[in-house]
Amino acid sequence: MAVAAACFAAVVAALAVLAPAARGLDRHDFPPGFLFGAATSAYQIEGAYLDDNKGLNNWDVFTHTQAGRISDGRNGDVADDHYHRYKEDVEILHNLGVNSYRFSISWARILPRGRLGGVNPAGIAFYNRLIDALLQKGIQPFVTLNHFDIPHELETRYGGWLGAGIREEFVYYSDVCFKAFGDRVRFWTTFNEPNLFTRYQFILGVYPPNHCSPPFGSCNSGDSRREPYVASHNILLSHAAAVQNYRTNYQEKQGGSIGIVIAMKWYEPLTNSTEDVRAARRALSFEVEWFLDPIFFGDYPREMREILSSNLPKFTPEEKKLLQTNKVDFIGINHYTTNYAKDCIYSPCKLDTYEGNALVYATGRRNGTQIGKPTAFDTYFVVPEAMEQAVMYVNDRYKDTTIYITENGYSQHSDTSMEELINDVERVNYLQGYLTYLSSAVRKGANVGGYFVWSIVDNFEWSFGYTIKFGLYHVDFDTQERIPKMSAKWYRDFLTGSSPTDGLQVESRRADS
Repeated sequence: MAVAAACFAAVVAALAVLAPAARGLDRHDFPPGFLFGAATSAYQIEGAYLDDNKGLNNWDVFTHTQAGRISDGRNGDVADDHYHRYKEDVEILHNLGVNSYRFSISWARILPRGRLGGVNPAGIAFYNRLIDALLQKGIQPFVTLNHFDIPHELETRYGGWLGAGIREEFVYYSDVCFKAFGDRVRFWTTFNEPNLFTRYQFILGVYPPNHCSPPFGSCNSGDSRREPYVASHNILLSHAAAVQNYRTNYQEKQGGSIGIVIAMKWYEPLTNSTEDVRAARRALSFEVEWFLDPIFFGDYPREMREILSSNLPKFTPEEKKLLQTNKVDFIGINHYTTNYAKDCIYSPCKLDTYEGNALVYATGRRNGTQIGKPTAFDTYFVVPEAMEQAVMYVNDRYKDTTIYITENGYSQHSDTSMEELINDVERVNYLQGYLTYLSSAVRKGANVGGYFVWSIVDNFEWSFGYTIKFGLYHVDFDTQERIPKMSAKWYRDFLTGSSPTDGLQVESRRADS
């Protein structure tokens, strides 16, 4: 309590200095009904990994058997203990003034062994309690069905997303969720960042099932040129089948909407050369259009087909029809950063990278100068004007489709001093800058429906463990105390117009489940 009180006093003092600049952006710069929220995912915050008959998921097994692949050797067994503290976290959301909360459902908590093992009533009961608690506070649930984690048994049985059999598993799982929660959930997303996690799983091999091949890495198995596109093909068809089921059997009576969330870096050409201009465009094709073009236009983009050739699967006429007749109601964009793009078709490059299969080399530096202020993520830089560019790009290409910024946030190193962690001026500046350019895109006609900060609390950041912090609230993982950072106060003031000292939570109390 003493630590929290001291941090509280420091934050209030810092906010008093920051407040005039922060007041330059106002919630009324956005349309009525605009969703403002914060985001999390199940594995990153829930903990309780063996509680109430939950099955093991791929990350449970990976972090226990491949600890050397997690920066600090830790795991999500407890994480933020959200499973037992969800009431406290809902109260934090309420005090911030958000009107929506984006979270994901743990597939293995609902179906411990997939569709063959039966539904876990305790898992259904937990999410019912969470959803009801949110609605009691006037907070709309914005629910993701899959955020990287799948039941471990499905990874064993099908090779995860490499096996076509997992499509039926996902449709069954999504149907269980629509049936159990759809009477109260108005926003569904099928997948979170499949364009990112398939690269980390099957190109770079840093996520389970740890597949890769040279030059990207030396995993025990894998084909970095082929497997990510087999996995993405199965994900896209799983998505389309789940959307079709929702549209046919649930949407009219439940009144909800359904979409998909993609990761979206913005790319600027490294030079003004025609080759680098094309490289930046090609990087976006491999980033955004890889998943959205099949949904909207029935096929992968031409640039991908030309480079990947037979490594890129083909849709049958029936599959194209399934995709195009079940377009999404909205597109979620997770946008954090911008890089320069260098062409690697006509110039030699290092290609063992995230963008390597696109024959693009991405960098944050040009002529010795960084593209923006660095963050704790090596390749993430602060370039707020790119928010407007990214939104306008998606808005123009996929016309009349509502866009939600489903993640946007700033990372800190965990070994930063407590004072710097709490007085997170750079995060405040980041959020203010990105929201300012988002409001500019809205004024220019972009169809944007909401914005979610990543994240409400510091949490388990996948291969980085707990070494990277994105939270508006600092978490002491020994005591599970949540301590508001300056960014939490700024976001609350932005949303509610309250003064810097109104209604702040300093103490952290465990809430009974």
